[in-house]
Amino acid sequence: MDLDAITALLSDPQTHGGQPVEVIRTHAALVFLAGEHALKIKRPVVYDYLDFSRPETRRDMLAREIDLNRPAAPEIYGDLVPITREADGRLALDGDGVAVEWALRMRRFPAEAELSRIAARGELTSELAARLGTVVADYHLAAPQRTAAGPDLIVEILDELGRVFAEIPGAIPPAEAADFDRAARACLRRVSGLLARRAAQGWVRRCHGDLHLRNLVLIDGRPVPFDALEFDERLGTMDVLYDLAFLLMDLLNSRLATAANIVLNRWLAGMRDPAHLDALAALPLFLAIRAAIRAMVAGQRAEGAGGAEGQDAVAEARAYMAAARAYLAPAPPRLVAVGGLSGSGKTTLAAALAPQIGPAPGAVHLRSDLIRKQLAGVGETDRLPPERYTPEANARVYAALHALSRRALAAGHGVVLDAAHLAPEERAATAAAAGGHPFTGLWLDAAPEVLIARVDARSGDASDADAAVVRRQLTRAGAVTDWARIDATGGLAATLASARALIDPT
Repeated sequence: MDLDAITALLSDPQTHGGQPVEVIRTHAALVFLAGEHALKIKRPVVYDYLDFSRPETRRDMLAREIDLNRPAAPEIYGDLVPITREADGRLALDGDGVAVEWALRMRRFPAEAELSRIAARGELTSELAARLGTVVADYHLAAPQRTAAGPDLIVEILDELGRVFAEIPGAIPPAEAADFDRAARACLRRVSGLLARRAAQGWVRRCHGDLHLRNLVLIDGRPVPFDALEFDERLGTMDVLYDLAFLLMDLLNSRLATAANIVLNRWLAGMRDPAHLDALAALPLFLAIRAAIRAMVAGQRAEGAGGAEGQDAVAEARAYMAAARAYLAPAPPRLVAVGGLSGSGKTTLAAALAPQIGPAPGAVHLRSDLIRKQLAGVGETDRLPPERYTPEANARVYAALHALSRRALAAGHGVVLDAAHLAPEERAATAAAAGGHPFTGLWLDAAPEVLIARVDARSGDASDADAAVVRRQLTRAGAVTDWARIDATGGLAATLASARALIDPT
């Protein structure tokens, strides 16, 4: 491969109808951006984990990129275009001569639409995070199943991390690497049976493999994954929660804990299988490994750099390693329940509390309105008939909430349970669902006119409550003395501060 000549051809505006060309260089590829299109070629490089030295391999990997990415990103991925040697010896793009190399033709998108850029601008909203979690769940449900032993896949990664960390002691101190390895392998021993069961259940799949904010782009309001890991099927085969963990870790590292919590909760809802609550037992390990991989990459970069660049890479490597070790010492699980009449702000408070409860990225947020819609088999904003709100129907909803809570707590995760809890027996049953884990019950108070104004202002929400429902609740609700009461008349900040003081008085 005459890389210099091909680079010159694809960098020439005349190759692109006179459009100016921007070149992006990565460790294994070159991307040429011109007008509305992009062309990508593989570099003839050899690393420990890939070998692109042969032209056939480079072409096959470009074709594999199309196969992997087009289902989720048809707006981006096009076709393969030959780079030909013409009769006069010149190179041409899609000419009449013999193909000497291949390029992947894609539709260009604005760099500002990458989720990493959106996050850096402070524009990754709760609504966008919710769409992101749903998109990733849909991606994983569509991913092809693979036959592989879940624990073995993790052992291979830990072995590789240990080997590389030993080669970069200047970036990753050996004592820290050893501490990480001991803690990670101890966690793996605890969850190895779980990972094996998940593989048997079909949750080891051919996933994205490189699912972080730079590999997601917003197109027409929809987060679109692209640039899936294509060069190694073994590395691309993993538990779907491990695939998600890269995105969660990246969000947490970007100080977007609320977005990470929303993504996790929307992913859990979108996967439509409570077995994924059991899998939360493995999430600390998965987050830790993802952070350790980032530490490894930064450490390798530090080895080849000097001066300020090398110092920055060392600092990055050590920060990621500190995060990896912290994930392996998660906060204990606990159950926080938020009750109150419709319009008291239960869901708003629960969503604000969730990122702060239990292990990263925060608690599972269980909302009665959503569970009720799921049990009815309807969409979140579809209105339900009165028979879905009978005492018998309510009992089924609470039973489901409590079963899910126990499952998440048993996996070592936190739970915030968001439901009215009007009856004393409902509050007692929720407290019992904690099963010995720390429990806090919060009751939100607000004046009737505030409650009615809030429900009247709702739109596009899962709750079916209106002013008439609030008035009926006011006639039925008795004095609540068994849970801590919070005045929720004011703004969220004040309500959240009161709740935090009650959950953790120290």
